[in-house]
Amino acid sequence: MNYPEKIREQAEAILVRYPEGRERSALLPLLHLVQSHDGYVSDEGIGFCAEILGLTKAQVQAVSTFYTMYKREPAGDWLVSVCTNTLCQSKGGQKVFDALSDELDVDHDQTTPDGKITLEHAECLAACDYAPVVTVNYEFFDEVDEDGALDLVRELKDGRRPIPSRGAPLCTLREISVQLAGFDEERTAGLEGNAQGDATLAGARLAAEAGITAPAFDPAAPLLDKTPEEAK
Repeated sequence: MNYPEKIREQAEAILVRYPEGRERSALLPLLHLVQSHDGYVSDEGIGFCAEILGLTKAQVQAVSTFYTMYKREPAGDWLVSVCTNTLCQSKGGQKVFDALSDELDVDHDQTTPDGKITLEHAECLAACDYAPVVTVNYEFFDEVDEDGALDLVRELKDGRRPIPSRGAPLCTLREISVQLAGFDEERTAGLEGNAQGDATLAGARLAAEAGITAPAFDPAAPLLDKTPEEAK
């Protein structure tokens, strides 16, 4: 497969994170890695992952089409996702999507002719307390109405990177795919930002006041080679 040496070195760095016998668990970050190079999971990327892991192309493709974060067609620099699930829908999510669709002249999972922006319906963005929500390459823009969404994509079309409501500054799809593959952000600007939000922190404060904590666990516990039923 015709990938540069850096990609092959990063692939090897991903593989060594996994214990012997569990190498195929590296498939998810490897798919992000090839997406960071190609801008989507190309047929060549499928073959590269299959070669690295000793899998068939069919096995790799099955995984790549199961998760929506892997794009099987060329995607834009900016993946704009609009939540249209129950709460966001009730607060205007579909109206936001329709406004963006008209502005960009594309529908779900389509990319503008200049290759800059891909628009998609999102089933859920796990931010109901900030509905309606839009993400750009998985960074949140909270409580977005139609006008705010239009301002957002117009900034992207003009080559600017609007500041998310929460989280890090925007990365292109290729840049964020490098991070999702498990590698550090190389841009200083990408390390800035604040992932906290008042609505989320309100829940954390209530939990603290009620004395609710997450169950303890032992991070040094070994992985089981057998299921609990088989180990009995």
